[in-house]
Amino acid sequence: MSNSEIVSRAEDLSKRLLNGDRRALSRAISLVESDSEAGKLISAAIYPHTGNAQIVGVTGSAGAGKSTLVGSIAREERRRDRTIGIIAVDPSSPFSNGAILGDRIRMQDLTGDSGVFLRSMASRGNLGGLSETATAVADLLDAAGFDVVLIETVGAGQDEVEVANAAGTTVLVANPGAGDDVQSMKAGLMEVAQIMVVNKADLAGADTAVGQLRSLLAIADLGAWKPPILKTIASSGEGVPELIDKIDEHQIFMTESEHAEEERRAHARRQIMALSRAILHRETIAAAANATALDELTQQVAVRGLDPRSAAIELVAELRSLWSD
Repeated sequence: MSNSEIVSRAEDLSKRLLNGDRRALSRAISLVESDSEAGKLISAAIYPHTGNAQIVGVTGSAGAGKSTLVGSIAREERRRDRTIGIIAVDPSSPFSNGAILGDRIRMQDLTGDSGVFLRSMASRGNLGGLSETATAVADLLDAAGFDVVLIETVGAGQDEVEVANAAGTTVLVANPGAGDDVQSMKAGLMEVAQIMVVNKADLAGADTAVGQLRSLLAIADLGAWKPPILKTIASSGEGVPELIDKIDEHQIFMTESEHAEEERRAHARRQIMALSRAILHRETIAAAANATALDELTQQVAVRGLDPRSAAIELVAELRSLWSD
């Protein structure tokens, strides 16, 4: 396909997407996920039309009930007559980069609702819990006119902090009896979550989990927004209306409070830095495969003649030289 054809295709899909065409949206998401030139053009074209949806990340350790909670949030939002886009990021196979995409099965009852758009995508080995394109897909759903975009991450514990780069509001989900998991959240998730939720609150230990979160918040370095701690039972929907009220409250804080401009700039900076790291990581891997020094450095490290850090510094120096040329 020629460059002019790629541009024409991107322009057509962008216009149709902005007019609410679901087929165009699905096709645009596929192009963005494949990191194609048309996908990049579409992302750039629709970005000025974003910023209207609530982008909500739902994160936390595996087993906390994130998928069930996302489903309950979506149902309550629909009762409030809001349209919902759901991005369910599933773990990738380390061999094929494919994913089980089980969330599509768990939320099957929502797929028949015309006000709900569900897209499962693979994390593609991203240690942050989100694939590199999750932010761009959220923008597509935003531009397509959805009121709320929910991003459910894979459940990798405190390494999942990258959800904050894609979401305006991050909901951290814990569950009773997960004391060690709550303690492990200190260094990462606690710093990016705007709302704390103890799910499965009908089980023993819910109040203890709430107390642990309060203790961690007391020593956390928080900004102007003070994260509330809520209890939910996602399977029955109990506590979900209150959770959505708090999400709405944070949305107002992000857009109308005296701190709104500062919050928007901080969010934009996080997005730029996260995507820059992802691009550099990918380009480094590609360039290293052709770097003449890599095989020699590998051999030196393998025989303990050179330490890995020094080898990495030498490799980066060669890559910089290649890029400057």
